[in-house]
Amino acid sequence: MTFKKMKNDQILNSGKYLRLVIKDGWEYVERVNCSGAVIIVAGTDDNKLILVEQFRRPVQKFTIGFPAGLVGDDRGQRGESVVAAAKRELIEETGYSAARIKVLFKGPVSSGMCRDMVTIVHAEGLKKVGSGGGIDDHEQIKVHEVPLKGIDAWLKAQVKKGRLVGPNIFAGLYFLEHWVK
Repeated sequence: MTFKKMKNDQILNSGKYLRLVIKDGWEYVERVNCSGAVIIVAGTDDNKLILVEQFRRPVQKFTIGFPAGLVGDDRGQRGESVVAAAKRELIEETGYSAARIKVLFKGPVSSGMCRDMVTIVHAEGLKKVGSGGGIDDHEQIKVHEVPLKGIDAWLKAQVKKGRLVGPNIFAGLYFLEHWVK
């Protein structure tokens, strides 16, 4: 199957971080301030999974997810590698540094809505070096250290509390079970 180039490719609107475009008749979002995103599946030596809780304006709820962030965003990290971004975001959000970061997988975030690519990495050899919580007050990140053995019950309890659980948690658990040895 081939797609022909349409003549109406255009920017519909643009903001500080996002741009709404139409290409070949398809409307979607582009980020203008980074080269991708990274999700960090991080576990401690005593088998606790590091998760973060944060209020997210678009869904107007607290969400539970893995530490994550943008690669090469506007804070002076242009040209930053995925591994460097993972190390930086892990410290900023959770206060943990990682001795080792291994790339597990790269794919689209939501291929029908945006062109963002996300890389999932595994962080090992964690050491607490700070308090975490994000780089500024608007992030207000709460760090959870959840025993891997009880993760299912913990996640169900979070849902009962009204938290939204990011589907990437289940992808991360799959990678821990099947790809990380």
